[in-house]
Amino acid sequence: MDSLYWPYLAADYYHLLEVLTATVAVLVLISGLDDLFIDLWYWVREAWRALTVRRRYAPLSVAQLRERAEQPMAIMIPAWHEYDVIAPMLANMVSTLEYRDYAIFVGTYRNDARTIEEVERMRRRYRHLVRVEVPHDGPTCKADCLNWVVQAVFKYEKSTGQRFAGVVLHDSEDVLHPLELKYYNYLLPRMDFIQLPVTSLERHWFELVAGTYMDEFAEWHSKDLVVRESLAGTVPSAGVGTCFSLRALHTLAEATQNQPFNVDSLTEDYDIGNRLGQLGMKQIFGRFEVDYVTRRTKWFGLGGEKVHALRMPLGVREFFPDTFRTAYRQKARWTLGIGFQGWEQVGWRGSLAAKYLLYRDRKGLVTSFVAMLGYLLVLNFMLFFLAYEFGWFTVHYPPLLHPGSWVVTVMAINGVLLLWRVLQRAWFVTHMYGWEHGLLSVPRMVVGNFINAAAAARAWRLFLSHKLFGTRLVWDKTMHDFPSDDHLVQTRQRLGELLLSWRAIDPEHLEAALRLQAQSRRPLGAILVDNGWLDDATLDEAIAFQENDSQFVGLETHTQQQAPA
Repeated sequence: MDSLYWPYLAADYYHLLEVLTATVAVLVLISGLDDLFIDLWYWVREAWRALTVRRRYAPLSVAQLRERAEQPMAIMIPAWHEYDVIAPMLANMVSTLEYRDYAIFVGTYRNDARTIEEVERMRRRYRHLVRVEVPHDGPTCKADCLNWVVQAVFKYEKSTGQRFAGVVLHDSEDVLHPLELKYYNYLLPRMDFIQLPVTSLERHWFELVAGTYMDEFAEWHSKDLVVRESLAGTVPSAGVGTCFSLRALHTLAEATQNQPFNVDSLTEDYDIGNRLGQLGMKQIFGRFEVDYVTRRTKWFGLGGEKVHALRMPLGVREFFPDTFRTAYRQKARWTLGIGFQGWEQVGWRGSLAAKYLLYRDRKGLVTSFVAMLGYLLVLNFMLFFLAYEFGWFTVHYPPLLHPGSWVVTVMAINGVLLLWRVLQRAWFVTHMYGWEHGLLSVPRMVVGNFINAAAAARAWRLFLSHKLFGTRLVWDKTMHDFPSDDHLVQTRQRLGELLLSWRAIDPEHLEAALRLQAQSRRPLGAILVDNGWLDDATLDEAIAFQENDSQFVGLETHTQQQAPA
């Protein structure tokens, strides 16, 4: 009896697989056509601009950025358990930025002693650094930390009488470009919100998880955000490389009881971009090309190292997570904030284009699992193929998947769309990281699918737990790395240049001290101290800094057009 029953059970199971295949095929087609629309919009727009705009107008130049008088700028950095990266990040930022009129505000929690210690150490070195203490224990959410930092910026303005033109948002892992503040300075106050591209620092070929960030950000921030701005006129903040005008922050603060960043969202950056768009604030996704210089090992790490010059949009780079667990946890926070909380708080408001982009932001809640189901179906059909070859699978219903059927036609279209998707990803990755990573982006798409599915599952679990049991949603800290000396070039600054970058002395005092040094041949530090222009403790720290070969004091990717110090 059992031997007669199992063939029919197998036939029923196979028929279910065919039904599921048809369902998956339709869902994949809808998602694929959506992606194709974005691709076509981008390439048609690029062709149109090449034939019209770029022929009529000369591109913005570095000289134009440098000619604009500097306006006061503030940089905000929220810090929770950032003791391992905050100091080198600040040192690299101060030595890198080609800008003088700015202040740095770092937000710390009172129960994070190690981060406080590191920030205080850097505050003694950099006189334009302000540590802001959140007056309660952490972690809360990143938005809560940022709101306290914003209030400190407002208070600083009142106490000093200095009004900032813009406030820039960064994280403790960011590697900045020398011209970043110069670019914001050029656009302010005409713009209220400026977002720069964000990309991953280059990884080794075998780092597949970290490589998925290289691939995704190379495509998203080269194409998708360009299309988003073009379609709806709004740009979501990436959480780093974002500049707000003071008008924008004051407007948001007045409307939200001094909480411009939404404490009810785990993706406060995405949320604030949408709210500024609804308020009619002028937004722009900045694409200003500069020259980068980078070291790259050819032939998947087997060849020699070469120095490459490439032209890319000015942006922010960082290392993203390099393990499966840290990657899916970080993406789960993004999915939870953008997908679930965005749906709750933003809804489906806005123009038709805005609604369409909201759909794109949220479709991953479903499509991540569709991809996994597709892999599972392929595995099942392979097993049935083997069973058929060995004569074990003999009973079946009339097949749904036969040549000429609508399901097979849809699957063929999906195959073409998949090939197009692979070529698109490979093109953007190759343009940014070279042909080796362009090839590797193909298998890394599979790795990315598994990461996204795990992230979506975690997001669903956290959201349902929050709704059903009132579980608190908190800042899910994901540990990052700051680039080592393999990615940062060590350059020894002269004492005067170093003290100027620290704002420990004024340019006028340095000039006077250099004149006295030329006459007396005495050490520059001694002259500064004797005249009361510098204290002994700062001089000792500056000399120690110069002698410490392990300090991160220069970007590998300084623009070739940067003026000498």
